[in-house]
Amino acid sequence: MPRSRTHAPAQAAETKHPIQVIERMMKLLDVLSYYHDPVGLKQLALETGLHPSTAHRILAAMTSSGFVERADPGTYRLGIRLLELGNVVKSRINIRDSAMPQMQALHEKIGESVNLGVRQGDEIVYVERTSSGRSSIRVVHLVGARAPLHVTAAGKLYLAEFSRSELGEYARRTGLNGLTPASITTLSALEREIDRVRRHGVAYDNEEIEQGLRCVAAPVRDDTGELVAGLSVSAPAERYNPDWAQLLRATAEAVSAAIGHNISKQN
Repeated sequence: MPRSRTHAPAQAAETKHPIQVIERMMKLLDVLSYYHDPVGLKQLALETGLHPSTAHRILAAMTSSGFVERADPGTYRLGIRLLELGNVVKSRINIRDSAMPQMQALHEKIGESVNLGVRQGDEIVYVERTSSGRSSIRVVHLVGARAPLHVTAAGKLYLAEFSRSELGEYARRTGLNGLTPASITTLSALEREIDRVRRHGVAYDNEEIEQGLRCVAAPVRDDTGELVAGLSVSAPAERYNPDWAQLLRATAEAVSAAIGHNISKQN
């Protein structure tokens, strides 16, 4: 009996501290995520601060469940099970549901309409909106409303993803019809505008879709970095505040993070 108490297996000690084991698993997964190629046990132990025997036991358990794959002898990489679970999570993410709390918080801070728009073909479709209730003009950013990409702030974000030739094709395809005297209607003007969007990371609508209405938009990106929506603030021109751009960018980044975007990896 005394001998068995003195030489209790390490596994038994670990089962007494399941939270610690989970933390060690997460450390190993984090380190593996930094590398494209398989990583050796010695390197994993060094970077996680774990004893090699402890790291080996935990890796063996994760390998059996598919979270880690063993490549060459003594080397490991992330397993397919993580991809499967990631796809399940991604399929259940609803951009509108993820965005709405952030949109509402921004709305309460600035007191103006916050809109969420997505691209469908050559148009922006507004899929969510918070209403300020203070506008005396007809606001076109209603849920379900559509507008050409080149006259909307959110649409210009998508155009900024186009190559020069794609932008030219869009101009030829749509004719760049204007909705107000301020609308952009020539390819050269559109190219200059899109260059500004790329430089500043936000886009503007200066009474281009409706006279008396101004708008600023920032991009929402998913886990792959793809632009999946434009978050915008719209208000009558006399109430427009340039400081909204910074607040909007921060809000769009928060929504992006909520759907899996990692801005540090993009940079």
